[in-house]
Amino acid sequence: MSRPLKSPTSSEVARRAGVSRTTVSFVLNNVRDQGISEATRQRVLTAARELGHQPNAAARSLAGGATGTVALVIPKASHLYVDVFLGQLVASINQECHRHGLKMLIESTDDDGNDPGAFVDLVRSRRIDGLIVVNPSLAGRQYLGDIADAGIPMVVFGAGLPDVERFNTCGNDTSAAARLVVDHLVGLGHRKIAFVNFAQPEYLAVNERERGWREAMASHGLAIDPAWAVNADISAASGYLATQQLLARGVGFTALFAGNDTIAFGAMRALAEAGLRIPQDIALVGYDDIPLAEFASPPLTTVRTDTIGLGRDAMQMLLALLRREPDLQTMRHEQPVELVIRESCGARRVGH
Repeated sequence: MSRPLKSPTSSEVARRAGVSRTTVSFVLNNVRDQGISEATRQRVLTAARELGHQPNAAARSLAGGATGTVALVIPKASHLYVDVFLGQLVASINQECHRHGLKMLIESTDDDGNDPGAFVDLVRSRRIDGLIVVNPSLAGRQYLGDIADAGIPMVVFGAGLPDVERFNTCGNDTSAAARLVVDHLVGLGHRKIAFVNFAQPEYLAVNERERGWREAMASHGLAIDPAWAVNADISAASGYLATQQLLARGVGFTALFAGNDTIAFGAMRALAEAGLRIPQDIALVGYDDIPLAEFASPPLTTVRTDTIGLGRDAMQMLLALLRREPDLQTMRHEQPVELVIRESCGARRVGH
């Protein structure tokens, strides 16, 4: 009887052996000291042999092959409930882990009661082989330096890192993207452009996005009223409240740049409740181009980022580090961005 062309998955081996996928991963990648009995180990090996399962070459080739687990470090677990961008990124990285026979552990750093450097314990305890850090905070940046200096495989996702030459990084030039938005709005005739940032200023990427807005305004010789800038907190609800706060200040602006699309959805509601029309009264631009952006009313002009591709690229970088490929240099991956023009900015209106 011929063997199937498609190799059975680790999930099928786990079902045959009556164990978890994690146990299968540990056994097939010869990970020791995980409390797996010899009887269980043999049962997994027998099931794999009977099914014709071949362990993934990428997982087998990891230098040290310690745990077969990588960590995804995010600021707050609660962000997963409201941030579409982060959800897409997690899904993409998790898919890549599965493809290479690895497990993904999610750790948050800035939740209430958490030490910003608590994720370092994962490294010290050798529970993971490497990590991807998303949107690091100012408080946690010193720990990133410690991990980099120790030679631990790590990819940092985001912008604005101090001593960036020490880190393997993946992401967008968020400051340049913000300048792209301002340049477009200025080209449409706007001179008073307000900004609702996507989170609080303790995050490095938040500061970079605001820096891009400020530098672009300055490059056009436009003064910024301090009251034009306000910070939200990831969710659409926070974008709604932040925009209400902006409007309550009574400062005139004709365009609004929202730090991400989720924030923009909240801003849309606040502007509508204030009797302001988009784009007739206020032009609106978001960031990320989440799947709902083109279905907004009006459809949202936004900066497009390939979140799925970024997650895949970050994981490929981490795999190269885990394999300790010879002559591997510090890596930089900067994905280009583009401005997707829809109705919310008013670019398609005649006589703007």
